[in-house]
Amino acid sequence: MRIFHIATAADWAAAQASGAYTTSTRGVSLEQEGYIHASRADQWETVRAAFYADVTEPLVLLEIDTDLLGVPVVEEPPGPDVTETFPHVYGPIPPRAVVGVVAL
Repeated sequence: MRIFHIATAADWAAAQASGAYTTSTRGVSLEQEGYIHASRADQWETVRAAFYADVTEPLVLLEIDTDLLGVPVVEEPPGPDVTETFPHVYGPIPPRAVVGVVAL
């Protein structure tokens, strides 16, 4: 399955250098959140508008092949008052699992 994650270009570059992407969402680490927020193809544009509209630094859209992750991906709501589910990645994302990168 393919899922998507919006990242800063700087965070993606750091992940390529270190061998692991560990940013959960804007300004929050995997360690802090417990998982990395992701979206399905029909969700990422809404996520971008809601949470990244005011970001001025370069952003990239990471296309992730879940078969290459080696960690669990769970579809669940991001909060108690939300019914829509999103894929959550429960571990670091190895750069080899990122099969596409698009500048936003």
